[in-house]
Amino acid sequence: MAVLHLNPDNFEKTVSEGKVMVDFWAPWCMPCQSLLPVIDELGDELEGKAVVAKVNVDENKSLATKFRVMSIPTVIFFVDGVEKERLIGVYPKNKYIETINNL
Repeated sequence: MAVLHLNPDNFEKTVSEGKVMVDFWAPWCMPCQSLLPVIDELGDELEGKAVVAKVNVDENKSLATKFRVMSIPTVIFFVDGVEKERLIGVYPKNKYIETINNL
């Protein structure tokens, strides 16, 4: 499954059901760029377990504001529309998988 790109039009519908991992990022952010291949891999590896999505904070400032994203990358984990966990910064792929599995 490909990584979904979210915006205000599709965000609520996407996170409202099941487990969803959302990466808040920006193209100019070097740590975000280093996380990019991990997010892409997780999109495939977590298929059937969770939805993996991204929000470009430059293009979707309202979502970054709504979720109080102050530093990027910030990865927020939702279950049925409710935020359950938040990781700020870059972590090894295992940490993201472990977080999804523990939700």
